[in-house]
Amino acid sequence: MNENFSPAVSVIIPMYNAEKYLSVCLESILIQTLQDFEVIVVDDCSTDNSCAVAESYLEKFGGRLKIISLPENTGSGAVPRNVGLEHARGKYVYFMDSDDLIIDIALETLFKYSEDYQAEVVYMERCFMFSGESVPKDVELAAWSRSVLKNKILLEPKNISERIDMLMNSHFYWPPWTKFVRRDFLVDNSITFPQMVIAEDEIWTIKIVCLAENLLRIPDPLYIQRKNETSMMGKKRSPEQKIVFWTNPLITGLEVLDEFMRDIEFFQKNPTVRLQVLNFFTLSQIDNMRDTFKEFDPTALYEIFLREFSKAGSTQPALISYLLVMNNLYRNELLNR
Repeated sequence: MNENFSPAVSVIIPMYNAEKYLSVCLESILIQTLQDFEVIVVDDCSTDNSCAVAESYLEKFGGRLKIISLPENTGSGAVPRNVGLEHARGKYVYFMDSDDLIIDIALETLFKYSEDYQAEVVYMERCFMFSGESVPKDVELAAWSRSVLKNKILLEPKNISERIDMLMNSHFYWPPWTKFVRRDFLVDNSITFPQMVIAEDEIWTIKIVCLAENLLRIPDPLYIQRKNETSMMGKKRSPEQKIVFWTNPLITGLEVLDEFMRDIEFFQKNPTVRLQVLNFFTLSQIDNMRDTFKEFDPTALYEIFLREFSKAGSTQPALISYLLVMNNLYRNELLNR
């Protein structure tokens, strides 16, 4: 790859055991109407032939494809995405998953929106969705907002309080591929993915939503997501394993969020909103394990949480946020009995 190449877009793809799907992903990038891009594939120590598949596309991309291999498996997309960002040289960054694809006008459309509105972040509130190994002719159109914009675009208000309300109330979708982001915005604000096994995209999204001067919401479905039933989230776990699985990102995420907001003047002056953000994140993680609560009596559940919080050495703000949310949950359950 030409070291002096400064493309319009850097497409970053974390990869782990994606040999079945990677070709379709890369082919969808090759046919883009905007060809001023680079692709950075970051391999997280795949044990299949993923790297060989990626290498077979080096010539097709004509110097615009770079493959980076991590020294050890990290277990999530966070570190590979961060490494990809470090090597990116595009004006904009777009993160894809290795088992998904984009329609042919995706990069051109996102680039034009970003340039026309001088937006640091362009958010897609709809995508196409399918399951299986091959892409069917008919795919499902999925919307993440409670109110679809009916082919209208919207610049979100600059006020952080309103942005937070939007996050909490409009089903804002977390995956990085829903956002097209200006690279210097990420670099200048030191916005990276926290090293968490799950929910790192939520933290990343909250940061960019709070810090972006111009956040543009668009209704265009440009991404095609594959429903992967064998993903980490779909793995079968015992009730206690499920509680632990979601408690660990809860603890780390609260710490990262609290540290992030501590340095922002708005949150310094509005501690109530700061606590709302912590509680919102807590509740979103608890929702993933709420059905498992019935498997435990309150004492056993308390012991699991206490053990995990103590093991992580959690600080007081994170623990207070967690306790407030849990208190409200149990209060509501008792009132509804």
